Amino acid sequence: MHISKDISSLVTGLLNRDRRSLSKAITLLESRLECDEQMAHSILEKIYPLSGKSLRIGISGAPGAGKSSLIECLGLELCNRGHHVAVLAIDPSSPLSGGSILGDKTRMEQLAVHPNAYIRPSPGRGHLGGTSLTTREATLLCEAAGFDIVLIETIGVGQSEIEAAQMVDLFLLLISPTSGDELQGIKRGITELADFIIVTKADGDAHVLAEKTANEYQSAIGILKNSKCAQVQLTSVHNPQSITQLADNILNESDDRQKKSLFESKRQSQIEFWLESVLKSLVLKQAEIQISSGALKPIAKEVLQNKSFPYNKIKKLLKGT
Repeated sequence: MHISKDISSLVTGLLNRDRRSLSKAITLLESRLECDEQMAHSILEKIYPLSGKSLRIGISGAPGAGKSSLIECLGLELCNRGHHVAVLAIDPSSPLSGGSILGDKTRMEQLAVHPNAYIRPSPGRGHLGGTSLTTREATLLCEAAGFDIVLIETIGVGQSEIEAAQMVDLFLLLISPTSGDELQGIKRGITELADFIIVTKADGDAHVLAEKTANEYQSAIGILKNSKCAQVQLTSVHNPQSITQLADNILNESDDRQKKSLFESKRQSQIEFWLESVLKSLVLKQAEIQISSGALKPIAKEVLQNKSFPYNKIKKLLKGT
């Protein structure tokens, strides 16, 4: 009964846009305890019909590209226009301790205190794809809490950001100005996913390099087969006009795609990808239970003695027979 009351209280808080309730719900979602996971899933069951109404934007780029700085400026611009903006920032986790710095709130001081904004740093915990295991579900919670724009800042490891693009409506790739000698940023996988290629730090002495980088990316997009026509734009956090222009371009692109029903078809394929991921995670979890129970030891002994080939034994184990 107590758990049921806690769930109802958190759901009520979410629907009333209470940030503490949102934070508690995401904490339950990220917990590795079975009881917390069950509570989180119960909350998601109740709020799911109210989700899916935000503009989801993924923001990727290598470390040093200026993701946090640009997100703060873009978030403030959108908030000042009356939007409610949630930022889900994924931080890399240490392979040794498993810990993360989670310093995004300190890097976005102004946005963190804006009444229309919410920032939630989360550990990646080694999950590939640039996000955490629960980023998609955390997005649903933010949407139920009334945030109409959700910005997902990926870990920023380059080519493996593919999964992040499978949960957003628009995908922004941030690039630092480069010499252009190698065009090191032109990597098919992530470049083909980008809706916007944003060349950052386009100010001062770096402005010429930024323009050159933008021109090279614009040329490269035309060469890449199957590449979408990404918009290439120069930005600088020291140039408010460039941030205003970026916000205009993002919102205009969103409106245009919604009119053409492109978001709807994209989300359909994303849901199918999500279901595949859920199925794989459940199978993996079942496998981990079998491993921890020691079920593989007698099979290993038989294999060692050449008494049986392992595949059929493992199949039976997964089927529970």
